[in-house]
Amino acid sequence: MFGLFIPIGIMVDFAEKIDKFRENEVPADVILYYYVDFIWYFGSQLYPVFLFLAVIFFTSRLANNTEITAILSSGLSFRRFAKPYFISSSIIVVFALFSGMFIVPKSNQNFNEFITEYVKPENKRNTSRLFKQINETEYIYASTYDPSRKRALNFTLESFNENELRHKISATTIRWDDSIFRLTNYVKRTIVDENEYVERVTRKDTILDFDINDLAPLNYVAETLNFFELNDLIRYEKRAGSPLINSHLLVRHKRYTIPLSCFILTLIALSVSSFKRRGGTGSNLAIGVSLGFLFIFLDKIFSVLVIKSNFSPAIASWGILFIFLTIALFLLKKAIR
Repeated sequence: MFGLFIPIGIMVDFAEKIDKFRENEVPADVILYYYVDFIWYFGSQLYPVFLFLAVIFFTSRLANNTEITAILSSGLSFRRFAKPYFISSSIIVVFALFSGMFIVPKSNQNFNEFITEYVKPENKRNTSRLFKQINETEYIYASTYDPSRKRALNFTLESFNENELRHKISATTIRWDDSIFRLTNYVKRTIVDENEYVERVTRKDTILDFDINDLAPLNYVAETLNFFELNDLIRYEKRAGSPLINSHLLVRHKRYTIPLSCFILTLIALSVSSFKRRGGTGSNLAIGVSLGFLFIFLDKIFSVLVIKSNFSPAIASWGILFIFLTIALFLLKKAIR
């Protein structure tokens, strides 16, 4: 199933992006490496569905040849009949967990870098209304940020002592220039014992406790980090109040839920296809494809809710598993009966 669908995906993607390849004069070897990463990128997300369809196809063939009837009639229980399926899916789950934590992130990084360089360079960062906590006491804000020029507009830095404002720095523009920050129309207000002191200069060169790219981190950065790096990023982004924290948490949850979904989808596929139908293998595959598309559809819906709203990443990730686990238990009960 993997070998059947991935080439189709590559052909569709190539047909869609060929104009971009020609427009940007992308070398052939770069395109080749991109499609190697493409296989890892989409394969790591869709392999549970491919496994699901493979189980349906294989088991339907057994059922149509009355092999399953003969096996169960010999006294073998349905649980024992299902055991090899779950041994096989366990091997896939272990490999998927390891590769998802440590191997796939590198391919994701190459894939996303190619997309942002040659296809959609404007979508790699959020560049407006940026807010961030840079350490225990300081917060920064900018209305817009230009990554190519390393320049932000309407910059503000506020420093607090517990809940009391110590000083506030504001500038019309801030720009990273050869290891220093250059601020235009610099204003610093310092509060000491309820007295306010104001410093104004047209231009100020100084050093601040953050990197200019911290204003607008890459949207896909979580996908490119291994297990330990991702946990470090999430701890830092939580402390910093990053607007991308929900999408980072969603990536971490999916590194567990996508592999574990193999067990549930295997159970559904086995239950659906283990008895003979009038439509034969085609009927079972039709049911399987419908359930597979439902799984992908719900996954995308919940992912959009997490990114575009305050919907819980944990519910979005694990909720789909519970929905399909309920379906699996219902179908299993029906299949055994």
